[in-house]
Amino acid sequence: MSLAHGRHYLAIPGPSVMPDRVLAAMHRAAPNIYSGALPDMVDGMIPDLKAVARTVHNVAIYIANGHGTWEAALSNTHSRGDRVLVLATGRFAIGWSEMAAGLGIKAEILDFGKSGDVDVARVAEVLRADTAHRYKSVLVVHVDTSSSVKNDIPAIRAAITAAGHPALLMVDCIASLACDRFEMDAWGVDLMVAACQKGLMTPPGLGFVYFNDKADAARGRADCVTRYWDWRLRAAPQDFYQYFDGTAPTHHLYGLREALDMIAEERLENVWARHEKLAAAVWAALQAWGDGGPVRMNIADPAKRSAAVTSVQIGAPQGTELRDWLTEKAGVTLGIGLGMAESDDPAWHGFFRIAHMGHVNSHMVLGALGAIESGLIALDIPHGPGALSAAARICATA
Repeated sequence: MSLAHGRHYLAIPGPSVMPDRVLAAMHRAAPNIYSGALPDMVDGMIPDLKAVARTVHNVAIYIANGHGTWEAALSNTHSRGDRVLVLATGRFAIGWSEMAAGLGIKAEILDFGKSGDVDVARVAEVLRADTAHRYKSVLVVHVDTSSSVKNDIPAIRAAITAAGHPALLMVDCIASLACDRFEMDAWGVDLMVAACQKGLMTPPGLGFVYFNDKADAARGRADCVTRYWDWRLRAAPQDFYQYFDGTAPTHHLYGLREALDMIAEERLENVWARHEKLAAAVWAALQAWGDGGPVRMNIADPAKRSAAVTSVQIGAPQGTELRDWLTEKAGVTLGIGLGMAESDDPAWHGFFRIAHMGHVNSHMVLGALGAIESGLIALDIPHGPGALSAAARICATA
């Protein structure tokens, strides 16, 4: 017998849980894409997109996933043969470097491993040594979804400034936007990429590139840019179709409008605080389980963990066994251990990830934790006691 029947809970780090309000907003007939309510709605959405990123600068919308925004960001700011410095703390910075290489941009990687954040002192040393200013940009992921590490973006900005280096600071906030605190302008970020399917609670399909005037000046020199990826008409369209270089992604826009309304109603500061509290509940449970078994959070220092996702080590093959049991018996899907080992390596089966991003609340997180404990019991995986009580106490102080 399975207890999975009922509404399934997708606890993976994107796509996140889609709110009923978002889905209902999308469930409508196709609109007029030339004039009227839809263009007016999108015009009004731009200030709200900027507010979520805490910027007064520009935003371009793409019909793309996060990988598409990587390419858009690079193609608008670089020429073939340019060099970029990539700060890797998991799989996704590596992916961004691969995108750069495909455009003919030379990516040099500082790899800080899979269980820690960027060593800012090392970055400063490398940039000080680059007296010829070969690096045109520094690429970093705010929250790497594979390792669940959260990098200190203001400290990286300070290191670039202290080195007197003109490189653009380019930040991937695909996992963190509207989950972990991010302040584009206050933190000195020149360019940021995001997508709609995580903290913005909208089905996958929209990507965003935010950029300031310094990044736009680089656009004037870039030879990688093509008509479709060019952000200038998208960010300042004369006609509605130029937002998207063609037909608008109509129903995604309706969903995103509703999601932005939900964030505004809760207030962004409260959204961040909710994520921090729910993440702390997850960490309390994992800490308790780990006191009597193999469960261990990938990022040891709580200050360096993301409030959006937690990567967990449990040992092979127990990671895959637990994920399979939860899907089949409890109606909960956890994330795979993406990037922690190669998929043909037996160690790949020793990881899982718990998402706590976007449209989540205490009963959803506590329910997922209860299902995980059921799986640990059913599979006879050793674990310490008191996890659910510890998580409940965190939620009780909200």
